[in-house]
Amino acid sequence: MVKGRRVSVIGLWHLGTVTAACLSSFGHSVVGIDANLETISNLKKGIPPIYEPGLAELVAQKQKGGDLSFTTDLKEGIANSEYVIIALDTPLKEDNSPDLKPIIDLITNSVKYLKDGCLLVISSQVPVGTSEEIRSLIQKRRPSLRFGIACIPENLQLGNAIARFKLPDLLVIGADKKEDSEMAEQLYWFVESNKVMVDLRTAEMIKHSINSFLACEMSYGNEIGNLCDELGIDEFRVAEALRLEPRIGKNAQIRSGLGFSGGTIARDLAVLREIGRKKGVKTPLLDAVVRVNEDQNHLVIKRLEEIFGRIKGLRVAALGLTYKPGTSTIRNSVPLQIVRELVGKGASVKAYDPKAVFNMSDIGFNLDRCGSAASAIKSSDAILVLTGWPEFKELDFAKLKPEMASPVVIDATNTLDGKRMSGMGFSYLGIGRGKSVRNEKQKGLKQRKGK
Repeated sequence: MVKGRRVSVIGLWHLGTVTAACLSSFGHSVVGIDANLETISNLKKGIPPIYEPGLAELVAQKQKGGDLSFTTDLKEGIANSEYVIIALDTPLKEDNSPDLKPIIDLITNSVKYLKDGCLLVISSQVPVGTSEEIRSLIQKRRPSLRFGIACIPENLQLGNAIARFKLPDLLVIGADKKEDSEMAEQLYWFVESNKVMVDLRTAEMIKHSINSFLACEMSYGNEIGNLCDELGIDEFRVAEALRLEPRIGKNAQIRSGLGFSGGTIARDLAVLREIGRKKGVKTPLLDAVVRVNEDQNHLVIKRLEEIFGRIKGLRVAALGLTYKPGTSTIRNSVPLQIVRELVGKGASVKAYDPKAVFNMSDIGFNLDRCGSAASAIKSSDAILVLTGWPEFKELDFAKLKPEMASPVVIDATNTLDGKRMSGMGFSYLGIGRGKSVRNEKQKGLKQRKGK
């Protein structure tokens, strides 16, 4: 395969920054482009716009070596590029459907600068048929331009994005012409894992299908976990056995906790359900998955209400705001949704997250954000563990317990050692670990902690 290609990556948030940095580490000359002046200024200093383990170091290293640069100038960035990668993090509408306007606007503004013979690569998460629409748009605006188009759906795993990019389990390359497919494969010469070569529409559909299948697994695991809580069974042991069943597999996303969040999976579910509505095809399974997920994300508040009899006036410590550990993003974060609902119901919430990056204007309500877990926990009626940051396991809960108004812990991520917490005198509830509020009442949980 040919190394040393000239590549531009447009859209420098999580997907774009990881893509630019990783491609530059494999011998390509990469220009990252974004309209945000602050983002570009920080990247030139080696500061990515979002936290991802190892990303800041890789960005700094590749800039120093001359393989990676950044600019706000669209013309300068793409005029000489053999590959132009669209890597915008597709925004979501209120119903979780993708908002394609930023991507279409970007393509419209870029057409006049595209180099003859270039390959446009769509990595942003887009609905089936979008790549074809983009191709038609370019052809109408520049009929004489010779270009190819490919769809290589994003394959990020936040918190492990660099390793996943460099050695993916699966690389999907979609193109309607053989020469486009071959050129796209040359860009990823370093990938030795499974490659699936398909047409544009199939590549887009594969991405929708993978995420929707994961959503089904997660919602199934949560339903089983909720039943296990009522039966005094540890769902984690059940899941261990299920993963040994060859028809399910060792990597099955069966685990109890909060529902899926972050936007990526919700977006694909919304796309497939909308296709069903437009085509007159019923999607009862996908509809049910969405309902199960919505119910699961209300479980923490339901448990607080069962324990204390109310939400108004409760003092709650929320540990974790990002939608998963290993990232600083709060986009479509379930922990933040829970906190927002608690505040709306009259609870007093103090929150701590080691990496979350946001302004109060980003979340739409005032939040008392603390600089440490200990300050959030002090005087609280209950601790909610909403993001499974490893550092929460290291907290000195024995020392923190006397600082609390009542030692209730609802661990929505099953991060802590439940037996250890109970042994220290906490009323501890994980999710799917065989303990329901009803089970705990006989131990005096509600009477001891209600105020």
